[in-house]
Amino acid sequence: MAVTLKKGNIPATPHTEHYSIPNVLALEEIHGSYGFNGSYTRKIHVRSYPTEQSKLPEAADFSLSSKVVSDKALQPYHILTQNIPFEKDFVRSRKPLLVGAKTAVSVSKPKLSMNENEFFKNGERHEILYVQDGSGILKTEYGEVNIRKGLYLIIPKGTIYKVDLTSPEAFFLIIESQFPITFPPHYMNKLGQATLMAPVVETEIDIPEFQEPIDKKGEYTLYVKHNGGNVTAITLSHHPFDIAGWEGTFYPFGFHIDNHHGVSREIHTAPPMRQTFQSGDGNSYGFSICSFKSQMEGWHQKDIPAPYAHSNVDSDEVLFFASSNYTAREGVIGEGSITLHPGSIPHSPHGDAALRSMKERAKVSNMLAVMLDTFFEDLLVTEVGYEYRDKEYALSWYKAGQAVSGKH
Repeated sequence: MAVTLKKGNIPATPHTEHYSIPNVLALEEIHGSYGFNGSYTRKIHVRSYPTEQSKLPEAADFSLSSKVVSDKALQPYHILTQNIPFEKDFVRSRKPLLVGAKTAVSVSKPKLSMNENEFFKNGERHEILYVQDGSGILKTEYGEVNIRKGLYLIIPKGTIYKVDLTSPEAFFLIIESQFPITFPPHYMNKLGQATLMAPVVETEIDIPEFQEPIDKKGEYTLYVKHNGGNVTAITLSHHPFDIAGWEGTFYPFGFHIDNHHGVSREIHTAPPMRQTFQSGDGNSYGFSICSFKSQMEGWHQKDIPAPYAHSNVDSDEVLFFASSNYTAREGVIGEGSITLHPGSIPHSPHGDAALRSMKERAKVSNMLAVMLDTFFEDLLVTEVGYEYRDKEYALSWYKAGQAVSGKH
């Protein structure tokens, strides 16, 4: 994140003697990426190093690993996440649906807050959450962010956090990346500010609201995800939210989808104009995240607002439909649907979507969806994703075409 923040009680000069409590030497920790060369934050602990464990680590009583399906037939997938039940808490209800070498897509549909003395850390991947429904508080060692519908939550790898619900249940889309997740670099100038042509502004973020440090001894369980979804339970001897202060650019934050300000043009606007976030370099690894929200469609007198058929041969495309209002997929998808279109085969709108979309010419469209496009990475469907699939999805274009033909 380009915005450098300073919160709480920190020394004026890095790595120097400091006391947040009289006569108790505060202890420094660096939380960063790309070794010592990437974005980082300096954290000041009240009195204890984060390494102090009171028990030997052990495997947790649950796992977040996944198995991919043995079905090797190449096909597009439609996963009906709306049929997945609400259960457990944010961590234990996570269900991986699509996995790749460096990327994963899951959903979590909790109906419980996490236990008071339990915390979570993704030790293998950075996370971006999209709040499809529900409310609550993302509580982290950096502070708190209010959870609300339509909010993206960017959580750097290694961040200790928990999710407390204030609604009876919630629905999260979770995308994991081996690489840090940022606003697209091509939207930023050399100093890290969004250019005046960008659809995002880096200052429109929800900054963690700093909380006073919890200087408390006891037994606190930290569940750490690692090595392909394994989870280890680490018992800390002190509360992990013992941060007296912090400064840096590596921290969790929120960004509401309403703050993506769409870019329109005279003819159809391709997905890169809708890009909100990026993982990796944007050319050879990582992925892009696009926000498909209502915006002015092309005003050319012959513009066709519906997208064209396309074969993005170097990308697997995932779409999460936050709303069922999506002209190109009308009658096929529902709210909460996830589609996977492998780069190996083309995909397109259904039936007479192109013809129908002409009525939207020069009008504000009605849609809400989150798109993930990988860069040179294949995504595979897990057994859970396969279980909730629409078995006839690969035939949906043919069926839609036959329905249109039958009208004439």
